[in-house]
Amino acid sequence: MTVAGPEGLPMAVPAMDLPARVTIHEVGARDGLQNEKATVPTQVKAEFIRRLADAGLSTIEATSFVHPEWVPQLADAEELFPLVRDLPVALPVLVPNQRGLDRALALGASRVAVFASATESFAKANLNRTVDEALAMFEPVVARAKAADVHVRGYLSMCFGDPWEGPVPVHQVVRVSKALMDLGCDELSLGDTIGVATPGHVLDLLSELNEEGVPTSAIGVHFHDTYGQALANTLAALQHGVTTIDASAGGLGGCPFAKSATGNLATEDLVWMLRGLGIHTGVDLGRLTATSVWMADRLGRPSPSRTVRALSHKDSEASAASDDSHKEQ
Repeated sequence: MTVAGPEGLPMAVPAMDLPARVTIHEVGARDGLQNEKATVPTQVKAEFIRRLADAGLSTIEATSFVHPEWVPQLADAEELFPLVRDLPVALPVLVPNQRGLDRALALGASRVAVFASATESFAKANLNRTVDEALAMFEPVVARAKAADVHVRGYLSMCFGDPWEGPVPVHQVVRVSKALMDLGCDELSLGDTIGVATPGHVLDLLSELNEEGVPTSAIGVHFHDTYGQALANTLAALQHGVTTIDASAGGLGGCPFAKSATGNLATEDLVWMLRGLGIHTGVDLGRLTATSVWMADRLGRPSPSRTVRALSHKDSEASAASDDSHKEQ
């Protein structure tokens, strides 16, 4: 099933100096589902990933090889990954330490991610370590992954604000970003974990990273929509040249270790904006929306994505009109 949107809309009106193509790093199956109170069955997770792949998403973060006590919602990583690893898409997985890397490599994972913090408070809450202790823990993980020819992404949380520390100085974020890249990470994802970033702040951080030798081509952005700024911040990143955007189907997720974090940028909202800008993603918006409606039904609540609500509402209206027409006949 697909969900049909208004024909010809949004009208594509390209803006100057924006990328022609963007890679969406889909995080709904990992970052989205890890924040659910109830555990989603493994087969449902696998079907979710398959449907996301069918919708044209080329990078889908599948799961996390963390200790089950940390994130019980993803305790089935060993069972899930073999069900989806043959899909013709990139399937990154999160690995917190060498044990997590061992588990991922044993199942044939070719892309992994480590998860650091720009602030001491969140490093303590999330990893029970200081920032530098966490980096030291990741050093052998990244080295072993690279030796196995595995692509490594470095997540960095609290890049724009911290619920305990407040504003996070840009130079502090740059220091940890450079440290992750120096470890050997192939790319960096800048996380607005509690959704407090604004466009000027985004541009300032990206510029500072460039000045310190981190190329834009190695940077992705991960925005939360707590204050309704995720798309505005994404546009700022696009204007700077960023071409990797993290998003979550249906707007699922937050962060289980940061209670003020609300949902991720919804993939459908992102695709709608990119389509209007004439930027290619390879994503079928109708199939993607139908997938998020399907998952929302299984979670027992509507999707927070405005685009999902708008398109599924129009689809429901069309079905109702068709039913009425048949009754009249």
